[in-house]
Amino acid sequence: MSGAVIVSYDGTANDDDALVLGAGLVRRGGGTLALAYVRHSREIDPRREALAQFDAERRLRSGLALLDVPDADVHVLFSASTADGLTELAAATAAAVIVFGSDYRTAPGRAEPGASAQRLLDGAPTAIAVARAGLRLTRSRPLATVAAVNPQDDPAVEATVVALNQRLGARRVGAETDGVDLLVVGSRPGARTGRVALSGRTRATLNGARGSVLVLARERPLALGNAGSGPATAGPAGP
Repeated sequence: MSGAVIVSYDGTANDDDALVLGAGLVRRGGGTLALAYVRHSREIDPRREALAQFDAERRLRSGLALLDVPDADVHVLFSASTADGLTELAAATAAAVIVFGSDYRTAPGRAEPGASAQRLLDGAPTAIAVARAGLRLTRSRPLATVAAVNPQDDPAVEATVVALNQRLGARRVGAETDGVDLLVVGSRPGARTGRVALSGRTRATLNGARGSVLVLARERPLALGNAGSGPATAGPAGP
């Protein structure tokens, strides 16, 4: 699953936005797609545990039904923290990015990270993406335009924008353009190599932006799959 795009998914509308963004990255950009749902504990009663597991798997199956990506993997994870569970999965699968939907109160067109995404934007060892609210309504062209935000802060930004332009056919526009489909953001100077860390200036820029956001780990361009690698085989939901 090297180069995988992991989508944090629980069946909510804003997580459908994350599905659309993740599928858009995979469909033409390479790599594989994985849907992950994090359970925080197991039920003591076997019957309640069976129901909880069934519900988790049902949520993931409903997500798969929305996609045109037949080889997507699904994972039901167990962790006290959603952020920790997804980070462990990303490390185990050499994933390229973890994709979140926006916070449920986010206005359409804007990307606002929820609590788990906020936590990972400060120290995650893999890129983090947040889909703009309402992206699910325009799923036919989720990534038509791409822009670099403060590319001088991190050389990985320019490399990623060029790659997305070439592999997705996304047209490059200025970061100030209203309604950019994907804003590519680098981590701040001085951040640990391979870790996500935003500067105050960049956070301020993103607060007023309209469009989905991809935040890169320091000096780590997005790598969606390896040349010559085949698609992953879909597996059953499970721990």
